[in-house]
Formats: sequence, structure tokens, C-alpha cells
Amino acid sequence: MTIIVHGATGAQGSPVLAALRAAGHSPTAAVRDTANVAGAAVSIDNASVDSLVRAYTGADAVFVHLPLASPDRQGSYARVIGEAVAMARPGRVVFSTSGYPTVLPDGALTAHGVLAESLAASGISYAVIAPRIFLENLLLPVTLGPARENGTLRYPIRDDYPVSWVSHLDMADIAVALLTDDSVTGVVTAGALPPLFGDILAEGFALYFGKPVVFEAQEPEAYGELIIPMFGADAARPVVDSYHFRWTQPGEVIDEERSAQKLLGITPRTVEAWLRDLAV
Repeated sequence: MTIIVHGATGAQGSPVLAALRAAGHSPTAAVRDTANVAGAAVSIDNASVDSLVRAYTGADAVFVHLPLASPDRQGSYARVIGEAVAMARPGRVVFSTSGYPTVLPDGALTAHGVLAESLAASGISYAVIAPRIFLENLLLPVTLGPARENGTLRYPIRDDYPVSWVSHLDMADIAVALLTDDSVTGVVTAGALPPLFGDILAEGFALYFGKPVVFEAQEPEAYGELIIPMFGADAARPVVDSYHFRWTQPGEVIDEERSAQKLLGITPRTVEAWLRDLAV
């Protein structure tokens, strides 16, 4: 199979590339600079329809996600990728929403919703992986450091907020299954069932570190002040806004009927198992 993997040097694409190789496939990394990739690679520009059409043409499957950017830029990328898919017509497309909603509370489509609708309208076999929050967010220095050093796991959600957390490693397992088998189409939800609360996250870290760890709810703006130096104000603002919204909600639990557990037989790792697999 010819499988194209977007962002193959990044947090989401790299595990997908590795998992495909481990399964015996020879995927092609779709990146801006092919010099940064060992193995088959193709240069792409998410803002260029022509570059994406060249990459997608003749492919059996494509894994895609929108890179971290301002909402306007993500919207532009979504339209370009959707147009390229419609023109090149690869055999299948698997799209990760990266935890973003596809529809805003007022009913307007987000960039991720625009791309999901484009795929649905294309007539091409597709699947949309819909996670909630990535466990890898807890590995940012602003969160992992205090957990490791003083046993306090700080994150900008309430301690009574249930979340179907999922890791990039679990996402890669789901993506490989969907890229190599087109029997499941449409939305596949990804994450823990039953959902996890802050104390369960802390327990997983405690088991891995071998010492007590407690969860502490953090104000979204305080979290934002810590991540802006890493990502920039434009990229960080939508993230902070999303956590303000989360503080008003009862939780984020995936739809079990459309879950990877039910549709694919894939159960996410526990927090402790995920940390051990990463050996952080």
C-alpha cells in the first residue's frame, strides 16, 4: 500500500509513521522539508493545492490532521486539503480532528468541521478520528515538571471533570487500523471508557514515578501564560479559550457506540502504561 502521512515528524504523525512501519508497511512522510525524514518522503505545503495533489495522486490512503495555527490559518489549510483530496482522489483518507470540535456552539463549522464535511462530500472512503484531550498535553514542561519535582499535577480542568483522555500512541493504533482496512467509515471516537478524572491521572503518574502525586485544577489564563512562550500568542489563544469553555461544561466523554473500542476492538492504554511506553 502507498500510505501518505501528514506531519510525520510531529507529535501526531510521527507515531502513525512508526506504527505503520512496525506493522510491515512502507509509509511516505508528507512534510515540508524531506531532509528531516529517514525513508520515503514527499515535500508538501498545506497552503498549496498543487503540492498536495502531487502527494495524494495514486495513494491508497492518506493520514491528515491540521497543524497548530490560528483559526483562520487552519480554515485555509482545511479548504486546501479538501480541494486537493477531491482532485487527487486517493483511495482513502483518515483525518484526526486533534481534539478540536467540528461545530461551534452557534452552529458554525470550525476548520476541522469544514474538512470533515469536505471528506464526506468527496465520495472517497474516509474516517474521522475524534479524540477529546491528548495525554501528551501533560508532558509539557509546565505540567510534567511540577508533577515530577513536587508531586503536583496541574492542568486547566476541574477536578470533577470527566474526560475520555487518549494518547498519540493510541491514536496511531487507531489510525493504522483505519488506514489499512476500509470497512469502518465515518466518525470513530477515541479515548478512555470509563472516562478519567484528575485524581486518576495523578494516580497513573504516582504509579510511574513511584511516589505520591496529586491533581490540582489550574485556571486557564494561568496555564496560558505558561504556554504562550512555547507556542506563541496566536496559537495559544484558541487553546486557552477551549479550556475556558471546558470550565463551563459537565465533561468530555466519547460516544461509546462510535468508539474505537466498539468499532475496532482497540482499548486505550492506562496512564501508567502510556508513561512506561514513552519512558519519560
